Amino acid sequence: MKFRVDRDVLADAVTWTARTLPTRPSIPVLAGVRIEADPQGALRLSSFDYEVSALSEIAADVPDAGTVLVSGRLLAEISRALPGKPVDVELDGTRVVLTCGSSRFTLLTMPLDDYPSLPAMPPASGTVDAGTLAEAVAQVTIAASRDETLPLLTGVRVEIEGDKLTLLATDRYRLAMRELSWNPASPGLEATALVRARTLSEVAKSLTSAGAVSISLPNGDGKDLVGFEAGGRRTTSLLVEGDYPPVRRLFPEATTSHAVASTNELVEAARRVSLVAERNTPIRLTFSEGQVVLEAGQGDDAQASEAIESTLTGEPITTAFNPGYLLDGLGVVGTEFTRLSFTHGTKPAVLTGQPKLEDDDADRDVFRYLIQPIRFAS
Repeated sequence: MKFRVDRDVLADAVTWTARTLPTRPSIPVLAGVRIEADPQGALRLSSFDYEVSALSEIAADVPDAGTVLVSGRLLAEISRALPGKPVDVELDGTRVVLTCGSSRFTLLTMPLDDYPSLPAMPPASGTVDAGTLAEAVAQVTIAASRDETLPLLTGVRVEIEGDKLTLLATDRYRLAMRELSWNPASPGLEATALVRARTLSEVAKSLTSAGAVSISLPNGDGKDLVGFEAGGRRTTSLLVEGDYPPVRRLFPEATTSHAVASTNELVEAARRVSLVAERNTPIRLTFSEGQVVLEAGQGDDAQASEAIESTLTGEPITTAFNPGYLLDGLGVVGTEFTRLSFTHGTKPAVLTGQPKLEDDDADRDVFRYLIQPIRFAS
């Protein structure tokens, strides 16, 4: 095997492929990246850990085709460190030699026969704009649980209904939902899947410049795989098993009051006030006509308060939230103003984005973030 490839192209492809390598592989060969040089000038790099697979295809000059398996993390580190010149790669017995300018590296090959076959990509279910998908995934995955003892809640529920795609995630203390338009492969398509939030986040961020992302969801053929493909890159992932709780019903059908404030001012004030909030203590928010007062700390502890402008429709209300959860939601709203809707100070509030201060006609179903209040001593 022998090929030549641009250094930046190689480094980008190897880094993307190696990101799925397991930290503690169940068998040694799963720490490797498989390199297949095609005589037609295609170079395919792949990784697999039984749960997630990744494949990247790039163009290369291939005078001699072949396939090898080498340490993925070492290859990624080397390729990023190489000078900005073409990279020549050649198989020499049981070693792979990389030459780039005056730099030369030798890597031991791994037993290719022991490497499992990558799972086949499920049929495409439809496509979605890469930038829109990345934004939606970032908004929703903040609410997914990081507790691996509750694997069901570490996933994002993907729901397809015709040309509407909905993402949902919860860790029991907050719930995020984002709806977006997409292009289904067939009219009237309906499907659901529970995808690992970590995998979905990595895929969405890495494909932002791809234009359109093809998504493949289970179609009843018994294969519990989801697939993403764009720009010569492909990822498959096993779905999370289990029945996701019916979280949509947690959103209130109607709210009795709402307040609107500048997203940036609310973020900055919450960050400052939270400096004195001890672990597991809330930020209190008191909404009245013309302002919201944020407070933290009480008694003999350090205390802080700050007032910013806001509008209020309905009765004055006081509530309290985990500062981290509040800032997470505010950080992904993506609009100049944030609207907080309430039914009662002790019941969950719904946070949505609002482009203008006065915008009653805004579509508040695009992104919704439900946050559970924390009881506090008055």
